[in-house]
Amino acid sequence: MNRSIFKFIKTRSVLILALPFMVLQSCVPKREIRNKKTGLPEHFNDVVSNDSINSANMKWKEFFNDTNLNALIDTALVNNQELNIMLQQVDMAKNEIQARKGEYLPSVGIAAAAEVEKVGRYTSQGASDTNTKVKGDQEFPEALPNYSIGAFATWEVDVWKKLRNSKKAAAMEYLSSVEGKNFMVTNLIAEIADSYYELQELDNKLLIIKQNLELQNNGLKTIRLQKIAAKATELGVQRLEAEVYKNTGELYAVKQEVVEVENKLNFLIGRTPQHIIRESMHFIDKQIDTLYVGVPSQLLINRPDIRKSEYELSAAKLDTKVAKANFYPSLTLRAGVGVEAFKLKYITTTPESLLYTIAGDVVAPLINRNAIKAAYYNANDMQLQAIFDYEKTVLNAHVEVLNGMSKIENLKQIYGQKEKQVTALTNSIKITNTLFKAARADYMEVLLTQRDALEAKLDLVEAKKQQLMARVNMYKSLGGGWN
Repeated sequence: MNRSIFKFIKTRSVLILALPFMVLQSCVPKREIRNKKTGLPEHFNDVVSNDSINSANMKWKEFFNDTNLNALIDTALVNNQELNIMLQQVDMAKNEIQARKGEYLPSVGIAAAAEVEKVGRYTSQGASDTNTKVKGDQEFPEALPNYSIGAFATWEVDVWKKLRNSKKAAAMEYLSSVEGKNFMVTNLIAEIADSYYELQELDNKLLIIKQNLELQNNGLKTIRLQKIAAKATELGVQRLEAEVYKNTGELYAVKQEVVEVENKLNFLIGRTPQHIIRESMHFIDKQIDTLYVGVPSQLLINRPDIRKSEYELSAAKLDTKVAKANFYPSLTLRAGVGVEAFKLKYITTTPESLLYTIAGDVVAPLINRNAIKAAYYNANDMQLQAIFDYEKTVLNAHVEVLNGMSKIENLKQIYGQKEKQVTALTNSIKITNTLFKAARADYMEVLLTQRDALEAKLDLVEAKKQQLMARVNMYKSLGGGWN
């Protein structure tokens, strides 16, 4: 055979062996998935600014300049049950990486076995055993024992990177769980701060109602004296008494709210109900520090929920590659070595008792691949879902910041107007009381003025709480709190 004929046969053999793989490759479905879009503008508003200072970079202990509040948050980060459950989820995701990593490494094990076998005499094996002699010219016993000791190994060769991509996907899921934990920390801190400010607001509401009740009781004494002097009627006494009863009932309602908010805070920090240490005396004088929002692109770095969605998208892409690799042939290598004998005294006799095996399997799906196709299409759909989820998360973050900026500014204006209203009504109470004592104003003027002043003061405290909560929520929206 000349050299050209040999080359022809060799080339033809290679083509014949490669033909099934080429056919499989051509039958693999393909779907194009679009890339993710962030859609973030360069600035948060119409004012062009290159200021990249961002309050999200502040540590939460610096952001909340309150020793009592910081102590509550510190305790919650250790004891909160929901957060600790999440930490176990993170640990399980980390363990999954090790499990996936082990899949593309060879699996090696050892085995020892003992058995007894009895075959029929009139079978091919039984007839052969009858005519076979062993050492000492003895026949095989009818009940034949067998003993073996050996080691074995299997290894799926990761030709198409299916197993390695699966391990990388597990790593992305782990990082996603870490960011999920960070997002939970951010929300937990914000919820504790909101409840703490609500508790301070309720303390101030109690104080305002008590002060108002003191004024009303004084007014009630005055109108009773005026009734005796025939300068007022029983109607005025009853109306003022009704107002006292109404505000006393409101006092107990606020006290119940205090208990519930305290218990909520204790639950969040993972301890049994007890008094929450706080300083509420100067609540109304709390300063609202300036927040720096930076630029929208910083949200992609600072917001844990955005990074979580991004890692989930990366995992979905890798899962799609894994699903696609199932269309290709898989190569598995198997090997084993050991000793085997029907009597223990022969088991160390080599090479007679020595056994070994080496095998390789190439398996490829050929017919009825509907299940593999369905898994592949589902992986593509999940990847597209992950893209939409990422884009939704980014858009939501941007909207939250814009809403927060507007809310902080409008609450500032609302608080300023409420302050003026309280000042005006406080002055009107003094004037009305003076006129009432001089019998130049009736009880209705006193009643309505005190009622309006009470509502205005309560609204002012509410506005202060809303301002503080808006600042906390803005800090959370910018991605602060978790670091």
